[in-house]
Amino acid sequence: MIRQLARLTRRVPAAGPRAVALGVYADDEDAGLVARDRGFEGVACIDDAARAVVLLLDLYRDTGDRRLGEWATGLVDFVLYMQREDGRFHNFIREWDGTVNTDGPTSYAGGTFWQARAVRALAKAHLVLRDPRVAFPLARGFAFATENPAPPDVRTIQVLAALDLMRVGLTPVLRETLERWCDEIADCRDGDVLLNSPAETAPPHLWGHVHEGVLAEAAPLLDRPDLLDLARQSANALLVPQIERAFPDRTVQPYGVAAAVYAMDRLYQATGESVYSRWRDQARAWFDGRNSASLPVYDRVNGRVLDGIDDGRLNPHSGAESNIVGAQALLPDVAARVRTLLDEVADRLEVVAA
Repeated sequence: MIRQLARLTRRVPAAGPRAVALGVYADDEDAGLVARDRGFEGVACIDDAARAVVLLLDLYRDTGDRRLGEWATGLVDFVLYMQREDGRFHNFIREWDGTVNTDGPTSYAGGTFWQARAVRALAKAHLVLRDPRVAFPLARGFAFATENPAPPDVRTIQVLAALDLMRVGLTPVLRETLERWCDEIADCRDGDVLLNSPAETAPPHLWGHVHEGVLAEAAPLLDRPDLLDLARQSANALLVPQIERAFPDRTVQPYGVAAAVYAMDRLYQATGESVYSRWRDQARAWFDGRNSASLPVYDRVNGRVLDGIDDGRLNPHSGAESNIVGAQALLPDVAARVRTLLDEVADRLEVVAA
């Protein structure tokens, strides 16, 4: 996955001399593909760059390998480039010359997911890198989040950013906002199942559904055992059947499976109950063939996570999102091998950073 992310990394000189972004999609031969699901959007987006910042800085924190910090810093440059003065972020660049898509349906300033992910990336950079350029853009982006409504699946990302900030001592400022956001997530449910948005009908889609893990992570910091209880109930009702049936839906994407891995891992950390670690490991096994295709989604030889399974068949494409969330789901394995993996892609990263 680190190898595939290196293949997808390209310079964006307009964003700074060391700025980089990730090609959003790639085919089975790793040729870049543009995003055009809802009309032409572009070649790279802040959604993927921001998620990669979080991944790389988590690995940097755990390993201390400076190359991870440098790679993440180049991506932070791109994130900062995409922010407007009012704190909102655009999502896509149309071309590698850095031309910003200012009005696309998934690129307009202040859109839901990319706005939240950009703020989370800056929060992580503030925590790990202590980059002085980040504080003011982070404050502007966080202010936008506190002043505007968002559905629960977006609030979960904002909660993760707030949790990172609380860990650097901003508890008095953030606690009230964090508690309000967690209550919004907890209140949007159908029976025991937490929903992605108020308009959604149960069962919710699993893509990006990290609600149970987020509430489990927030509960001890807020001294709110009721949030942990809700997380357990929703996980048992929604995620456990999916995990035990090896994610049987017609279309399954790595992000949905990675979300389930995250939820079970955080529930295990919060409760110490071994059943959650068992479900976490079963969910992780989806990447290695415990799935409806009975084939690995993670090509360990070539270092690529495929884009999912459709009707029992592997999707051979391998884009940025799949490899980022795959690496997060399999983080212990990646962290143990990251120096070797970075050695393998060193030439590529040096060319990009030159």
